[in-house]
Amino acid sequence: MGFLYPRLLADQAKPLFHEYRDLTVTELAARVDVTHETAVYVATGGDRVTESRLKELREGVLDLARRAGFPDDSDRARNAEFDLKLAAFLHSEAGMVPAEAAARDVWAFLALVLMPDVAFWRYPQPPKDRVLGTDLTRHVFGRLWWRAQLVRSPEEQEPYHALRILGEAAFDQIYARRAALGGSPHLVRAVLRVWDELDLNGLNERETLRDFLKRLLRLAPFVLFDGIGERALDDELRAVAREAVDAQRATPSTAPTPAPSTPEKQIGEAKTSTVVEAAPQPGLAAEPVDRRFTSVEICAGAGGQALGLEAADFDPVVLIDSKSDACSTLIRNRPQWQTICIDLAEFQPDERPDVMNVDLLSGGLPRVKSVATLSRPEDAEERRVLRVAIDLAWRIGPRAVLFENVPELVEGQEFESDRYWIETTLAQIGLRCSWKVLNASDFGVPQNRRSGFLVAMREPWFGAFSWPEPSGSQAPSVGQVLGPSMASRGWSGAETWARNADRIAPALVGGSDRRGGADLGPTGSKKAWATLGVNGNSLGDEPPGADFSPEEMPKLTVEQAALIQSFPTQWTFVGGKTSRYRQIGHAMPPPLATAVGRSIAKALRS
Repeated sequence: MGFLYPRLLADQAKPLFHEYRDLTVTELAARVDVTHETAVYVATGGDRVTESRLKELREGVLDLARRAGFPDDSDRARNAEFDLKLAAFLHSEAGMVPAEAAARDVWAFLALVLMPDVAFWRYPQPPKDRVLGTDLTRHVFGRLWWRAQLVRSPEEQEPYHALRILGEAAFDQIYARRAALGGSPHLVRAVLRVWDELDLNGLNERETLRDFLKRLLRLAPFVLFDGIGERALDDELRAVAREAVDAQRATPSTAPTPAPSTPEKQIGEAKTSTVVEAAPQPGLAAEPVDRRFTSVEICAGAGGQALGLEAADFDPVVLIDSKSDACSTLIRNRPQWQTICIDLAEFQPDERPDVMNVDLLSGGLPRVKSVATLSRPEDAEERRVLRVAIDLAWRIGPRAVLFENVPELVEGQEFESDRYWIETTLAQIGLRCSWKVLNASDFGVPQNRRSGFLVAMREPWFGAFSWPEPSGSQAPSVGQVLGPSMASRGWSGAETWARNADRIAPALVGGSDRRGGADLGPTGSKKAWATLGVNGNSLGDEPPGADFSPEEMPKLTVEQAALIQSFPTQWTFVGGKTSRYRQIGHAMPPPLATAVGRSIAKALRS
């Protein structure tokens, strides 16, 4: 059992960070302490680290820093050597378990209370993620502990020798940029062993490593790396590494073509670069009435949007998602579709001529929060995906873009700067934007589900685009949709239940992948379901049987949730109950995607 460390919460850490940025190392040394009046400990098992041990930890770090030139001198070579030694020292001497090391507030305490002089010496005038722990892959101390955690081989004479195999930038490709791989110490150690054996003479090491990791990511959905023994895993990785090396040797050495100026600013900042020439447009002849269109679907999930767009005459060239269960769902239902399970940032359209200049780039992107409401570093992940999606539009040059997200992104004043950033960025490649909030219930879905949409198109098609009008017919009630399944196992109360469930459902809430289980959402959602006679505290495994009391409230099954989303009954979902429900809850109802898709197709045919 490891030690529990003091935690300096964000409200206290941020003011200290801004104050300390203007102090000298000598002044910071005078602020050093082993306690802070606002520091807290998490209420979990473990012993609180003692003040004497904190002092010993500081002295050990100071000794390494002095050898590297602290407090008055440093250079790149000595900094690199300091980092390597500090990584091994922190991991071996701090007595932390991974759960404690994952807490950013722990590292904020170490950088601002126990060792601010060392932290600000190592990174003078640092950005906040180097000190506050908002991104542990960049924290002055935290990133080193995690590097050591991932490479340590306790059975070897020098457990941390693998730290020297790759530099920080290269290691960052494995850990920070390839989270699907970097989360497995077993795999990371194998990558380093195999990489250390390679003959890279004459090759660009960075590009070769990048190619190697991309190939591993493509393999990841089909191979359980952590379930393979060390020798077999090394053999598997050697084969992949040889493919990467051979591919690099076969690639002509040519000067890289400068990339267009792509959006790199944080969302919320206006892009101020000059307008560039739009990508060449396809021919503007009228499209045949029966012509089907090509699309690239990102953040594809369980396929709700792609399924709806299929009915609107869009055939996906490729579908991309980062979650293996969702990818398996797509493959199970549409084996003819090409599905790639990969982090969106890793997708390289330059290597896929078939995706360039497709008719439509579409995706139901993860639900973003406004900059003002971000409270944890993981909450910024959704905004990262949005930036990558906009960048992808630049790179593939579609005739149209369709992104779905929260209504607030369309209507909220707090997202005004985001909308401006998106519009000005897409305008530079000739795409004009239109925003709209649509309710799925207006298109036959038995659910009060409002979604925010962005449609961007080139001219002249943009001028021909108009948003779909409501179908004009009332959506069926929950009772009408679920009544047959509620009665399927002989429940005597099914008919009465269906009669009372005479309204459409509240919006299904998929929930965060980072916490919680399979239920019907927060308290307000559960109360709304209760008025329809549904117990929303969890999901059921099957509809109520003959012995189920007519007075009790049934729970929805995963399959019934899919009916509420208007998935066809033959569409099957892969994974455990929580995973399957989240795929459904996060999906766009197919009829809504069909309605928007038909409006886009009509404009493209005009």
